[in-house]
Amino acid sequence: MKLLTLNFLTCAVKSCKSSSDSFPLHPKDAELASDDVEVNPELLVNLLPRLDWKALKTTSTELGFPQLPDSPPTVEELQADEKLLRDLHSLLMETNLMEGKLVCGVCGHEYAVREGIPNFLLPSHLV
Repeated sequence: MKLLTLNFLTCAVKSCKSSSDSFPLHPKDAELASDDVEVNPELLVNLLPRLDWKALKTTSTELGFPQLPDSPPTVEELQADEKLLRDLHSLLMETNLMEGKLVCGVCGHEYAVREGIPNFLLPSHLV
């Protein structure tokens, strides 16, 4: 599962839907893998408005990636800053969460990730 995907996932437990603390899910015991993907600046520029920057910063910090700026870069800043462009590309497009867990910040439910696939099926008592 690419880390980009993690920026769009929230806890599936019904009681967590009303809390903003259920997003983002926090990686735990994460085993990461890296793919070589050609840098596509246009794709990153188009993704910027769709990303939750605060959640991306949180995930990046929890996984030990380089510190991201406090606010999302403008298109011009991203195009001018080659290092930031490469860091974002590496984080979003090349990094895969292969094994581990995704943990909700509200209820603490852990979603297992195996072979890069998160399991979002809930036990009946949480549905």
